[in-house]
Amino acid sequence: MKAITGYMVSYIKRTDYVLWLLCFAMSCLSIVLIAGILDTNFTDSLRLTRRSLLTQSAATLIGMILAFILSMIDYRDLARLWKLYVPACYLLLLFSFFLGVGTLDRPDDKRWLIVPGIGFHFQPSELLRSAFIVVYAYHIYKSREDINNPLCLLGLFAHGLLPVLLLYFQGDAGAALIFAAIIISMLFCAGISWRYIIGATALTAVSLPLIWNYILDEFQKERMRGLFFPTAEDLQGVGFQQFRAEVALAMGGREGRGIFNSSHIYIPEMHNDFMFSFLGESMGFVGCLFVIAVMLVIWFKILHSARGATDLLGCIICVGVFAMLSFQSIINIGMNISLLPVIGNTLPFLSCGGSSMLTSYIAIGLVLSVYMHSEKSMFE
Repeated sequence: MKAITGYMVSYIKRTDYVLWLLCFAMSCLSIVLIAGILDTNFTDSLRLTRRSLLTQSAATLIGMILAFILSMIDYRDLARLWKLYVPACYLLLLFSFFLGVGTLDRPDDKRWLIVPGIGFHFQPSELLRSAFIVVYAYHIYKSREDINNPLCLLGLFAHGLLPVLLLYFQGDAGAALIFAAIIISMLFCAGISWRYIIGATALTAVSLPLIWNYILDEFQKERMRGLFFPTAEDLQGVGFQQFRAEVALAMGGREGRGIFNSSHIYIPEMHNDFMFSFLGESMGFVGCLFVIAVMLVIWFKILHSARGATDLLGCIICVGVFAMLSFQSIINIGMNISLLPVIGNTLPFLSCGGSSMLTSYIAIGLVLSVYMHSEKSMFE
């Protein structure tokens, strides 16, 4: 027992315990919020059960264990061993194209695989995010001397385009955008020339009409129109979720109506993509500010780990995790307050979903690995 206690004390001294506490606090709040939604009288419409609460709790526990294990492994060794896990993540994603299933509330979205025996649904695209951050950071690190060589940059572009295209063809535009944000942030951190950045920005601006006419489907266009040019029909159709979310946030006022209040406003996916609106109704403007402040501190701690990394590889890994969590949070909150269209992104550490929770903790485990390993790898 003394040995275990001594080891844990040593680990706490070496790790970023503030980051641990903040992530755990957000996870606990998530479980409480899900319990509050279960206390309402419309959980049948959400297909939310007590099992969802158990799944979220189990995902939090397993995620923390995985984060602890990853934090103890040198991130440089994780990068070198990418062949052990990256192909498996891509294989699972490809399986979802043929064996994927939708959930009860999303029957047409074949993005989930079922774990045999326990019936647990998970999204392979979620697991791929952290694996991609590591392998893409390793690719950039190995190419750091020639990062602005056109051929080298073309290889990096092709590498990054692979998951984006796979997710686009799967119909998961939200996940594809997250990957794009990760890629852009990591390349920027690696020191890509401004001429490429300006050129890519200009090309994107010129391509907007083509994206609107040939890439976005009609439903996505309706959501965009409903956001910026809403009509009465939109408020009962594609804009119904965001309209109800605005009402819920307004009803919450300054201090909220309480989490365990059976008279909460019904919002489709309020336990998932629209958890922030339930938070606002339950805990008010003060609660929303508190959660955003915690998120900002988490992001700051991740960037602090990036700044303290002893090599470019560790720095880029942390930047990739920062891009993933921050961009995902900004999109989700933007959806909830009707500043951005609904594209189906969860709020890290808060939204109900085992895959999302596991992915968030795995990403934090990578950051902690960078934070805790300043010495050379055992392979060197």
